[in-house]
Amino acid sequence: MERRDLKRVLIHSLVFSPDGVSTAYLYNDIALGLIENGFEVVVLTTTPHYNLIESELVKQPIRKKLFGLYYKSDFKGIKVYHIPLKKYKSTFKRLVSFVYWHVLSFIVGISIKKINFVLSPSPPLSIGFISLLIAKFKGVKAIYNVQEIYPDLLINQGNLKSTIIISLLKKFEKYIYNYSAAVTTIDEVFYATITSRFSDISKLKIIPNFVDTELYKPLEHKLELPSIFGDDNGKIKILYAGNIGFFQDWAPVLFAARELLEENIEFWIIGEGVQKEYLEIEVQNQNLSNVRIFPYQSRELIPIINNYANIHFIAINQQMEQEGFPSKVYTIMACAKPIIVVTGLNTPLYNFLKDKNCSELITNNRNVNFTKAIRKLAFDKELREKLGNNGYAEIIKNYSKKVVVSKYANLLQSL
Repeated sequence: MERRDLKRVLIHSLVFSPDGVSTAYLYNDIALGLIENGFEVVVLTTTPHYNLIESELVKQPIRKKLFGLYYKSDFKGIKVYHIPLKKYKSTFKRLVSFVYWHVLSFIVGISIKKINFVLSPSPPLSIGFISLLIAKFKGVKAIYNVQEIYPDLLINQGNLKSTIIISLLKKFEKYIYNYSAAVTTIDEVFYATITSRFSDISKLKIIPNFVDTELYKPLEHKLELPSIFGDDNGKIKILYAGNIGFFQDWAPVLFAARELLEENIEFWIIGEGVQKEYLEIEVQNQNLSNVRIFPYQSRELIPIINNYANIHFIAINQQMEQEGFPSKVYTIMACAKPIIVVTGLNTPLYNFLKDKNCSELITNNRNVNFTKAIRKLAFDKELREKLGNNGYAEIIKNYSKKVVVSKYANLLQSL
């Protein structure tokens, strides 16, 4: 196939490289995977604002265009257009920046030549609408990827209470679903949640997230970590690495840390987020010397950290556990490590893990049972290895980058 015959996909995403966050990593890999499957790719995103890693900015510098109205960069041969979006403290400034990003995204999007598809992931919900406008103007197909269900997530968080605004957002959501050429979602729970919102259910497909098994894999020996982590003290390491926010339930973690204070166990929490300061204060006030909190680390270092830890944990806030699926579960399984998961019955995470025998699932009496599960795994190396190996086998079979990206490629080809 000659280069001019390749179908071209515009990925329109809130985050993309060099931003260092899970959705950016996911779509970095989707972009590269689509190229491997015979497509051209161009990206429309924001300026890096979520998790700035200086080494990534050096590798992928962004260049000012039209006096800073927008920027451009190159990601492994892929053109990336960056529209400014900043994290202002002022609500008014954040709103203005958000509106600016939408308006200029549309203008830049329709100026990009020779595209055949627009692929956009949630959140935010509004990105699906701008992608639809770009697709309609260009006469191409729009595909919307539901990573989180909006406005449901905002409602369940308690951040959205106006019945008028809720009604408008629900109509907005249905409009995006029904006017997209296709909608993908990540699991059966999400699928079942939104099916009634479609007039043509054949548009809705399940395509799970995936993991880069070339980057995330078991390591036979522990590699050296940066000096910030200190020397190995021989304690069992139980790890959480990711966003430290309201989506997580920190009560079982603090309870377990208190109960296990005198035992040979140490909690590592790595990341940033709105709950980090709260967590640091609680750790200090409760004298939890067995809890260590670190800043975000580079993506290249996370596989080493994943392998260094003995056990991983994910604890989901009960009010939000139906609305999201933490993609880190794939990377943990790919490193052949066991997971302790605190979540309710029939949530996306529970349904994914329940029959894979790679985790300890805590669905009730969260504080006590989480602590029991830690003790159980901490002192049973054989069980840890069994659960880890089961998870690794599942990833290789069904959730590798090659397997899942081919599903996106097949969907685009079918359209």
